[in-house]
Amino acid sequence: MFCSGNIRTLLIFLFLKMSLIVVVYSSALSQEIRYNPIYTAVPFLTITPDSRHGAMSDVGAATSPDANSQYMNPSKFAFASDKWGFAISFTPWLRRLVSDVDLAYLSGFYQLDPTQVIGASLRYFSMGQITLMGLDKTQLGTVSPGEFAIDFSYSRRLSDYFSGGVSLRYIRSDFGAGFGSTLVGAENYSAGNAFATDVSFFFHHKLGGRESKNLIAAGVNISNVGSKISYNQGSTKEFLPANMRLGSTYTIDLGDSCSFSLSLDLNKLLVPTPANRVDESGNVVPDNNSGKSVISSIFGSFTDAPGGINEELQEVTLSLGGEYWYRKIFAVRAGYSGESKYKGNRKYFTAGLGVKLNIASVDVSYLIPIERNNPLANTIRFTLLFNMDSFLKRKKSSPVNL
Repeated sequence: MFCSGNIRTLLIFLFLKMSLIVVVYSSALSQEIRYNPIYTAVPFLTITPDSRHGAMSDVGAATSPDANSQYMNPSKFAFASDKWGFAISFTPWLRRLVSDVDLAYLSGFYQLDPTQVIGASLRYFSMGQITLMGLDKTQLGTVSPGEFAIDFSYSRRLSDYFSGGVSLRYIRSDFGAGFGSTLVGAENYSAGNAFATDVSFFFHHKLGGRESKNLIAAGVNISNVGSKISYNQGSTKEFLPANMRLGSTYTIDLGDSCSFSLSLDLNKLLVPTPANRVDESGNVVPDNNSGKSVISSIFGSFTDAPGGINEELQEVTLSLGGEYWYRKIFAVRAGYSGESKYKGNRKYFTAGLGVKLNIASVDVSYLIPIERNNPLANTIRFTLLFNMDSFLKRKKSSPVNL
């Protein structure tokens, strides 16, 4: 029933991965740092939208390409085995509190030729219905605030093992939905609009010669680099969640069409770290450095933490995930994600399953929080992924007689 393979190689790789984790975090955990999380606008852009990567604790910089690569690393599209495909995902949000808040995601790609691929995706974060109340406690109406992002990508093979990609994104965030001035108590309220871009690279190579099916992969995606967003016609501008994702994946062939992959991702927000300042009254208030330019903030984000290098390391979020495929039909996934207790303290385990059919795949994931409540706690995410190449081949081989 179970596949066999080079288990010793896998154990060695596991040891190397865990050693890297210890090296990265040992110095950061050796010193107490005050609670100082980073805040950005439109945080829905940081939510992993699909179930496959969500089941592996949000890793994805170097996992195998699929229709959901648009979010994790669009340069992976250049090595997709299919000519085109698309996926639909649904993520419930805060299900313990409300029933009408969720994230919907549509993503797909199309191969122009063997070296060039275009992709696109649409994310819509619905915040449900909210009843507005005036100062005299009278109902002013009901609004349905929401946010969405639409993006397009182009990826290209630069060699047999290396690819690059770029994405362009439009973001809109509207909390007022026609009641803006009443909602925020300001006449100049407006929906927020912004543009951003991603730059990504992907590398993969076989280990042990051409006949080997063991793979090593690495990837990087610098995402959401763009204009700031404002909800008061430019009077105050907030940073987008610009992020750098670095990751690696090792895949070992276990024989009989079985395989196991282990992935490690490191994420760091490329926005200023809040720094305390003293106001005119002598009170200490947080300063998010909103006056800085986007470019200077990106480069300064590696050295601006008040706590020095220790706090900078605390801002790196680690995700570790594994994926086991049985005969390329059934997948079991699990992972762990850890964030410093001084930067949000989001720690959780994830698990999920996947089933690959002839023309579609179904993925589900489940999140188990450890340290504190998580908006995705005890909810199931769903993804339906379509392999259009298989569908067209199946249609050609079985014509319908009218």
